[in-house]
Amino acid sequence: MNIIFLGPPGAGKGTQAQRICAALNIPQISTGDILRRAMKEGTPTGMKAKSYIDAGQLVPDEVIIDIVKDRLQMDDCKAGYILDGFPRTVPQAEALEQFAKIDSVIELAVEDEKLIKRISGRRVCTKCGATYHISLLGDKTTCDNCGETLIQRNDDKAETVLNRLTVYHSQTAPLVAFYESKGLLKKVDGDGDMDAIFGKIMEALGQA
Repeated sequence: MNIIFLGPPGAGKGTQAQRICAALNIPQISTGDILRRAMKEGTPTGMKAKSYIDAGQLVPDEVIIDIVKDRLQMDDCKAGYILDGFPRTVPQAEALEQFAKIDSVIELAVEDEKLIKRISGRRVCTKCGATYHISLLGDKTTCDNCGETLIQRNDDKAETVLNRLTVYHSQTAPLVAFYESKGLLKKVDGDGDMDAIFGKIMEALGQA
């Protein structure tokens, strides 16, 4: 089963994708991961991507598309995969159609207000990287694992989260409409208990 996962920052997409991959025994394909891998292995498209990154430029669509195409041809993708972080735009989705057949598109939906509260409440240990949430911390300001100070990352501040969500919606709204028109989109409420959300996703995929 070939699946695309859509969802705003903080919706729990990564966690759920990992669980689905384990349940269906398929790989999770993240564009960030395959870019790094292609550059490390020195593939032709990887080296092309590296030249843009080294110059401080965005990697163009055609390079990203080539890297995704190469990755989907690997043996571990024969039984299916989850695409996470690709496509991000309608032109990317149209290019994907030329070399992949998508079975389902899962949109993990959470209201912006809840996401801002969820992400801006994160606190991270400066030493071991453990993550906490202020709703469970009470007055604590140190890590349970190593005793170091907990901080709020700049990326997790409310104004930054709001900007990230604005960008996400402007890019992804057309993508949602694109897959909805093809009858592939399945919207799942991403607010609530992780196990319950996982169950809803599996049901939407016809795997419950």
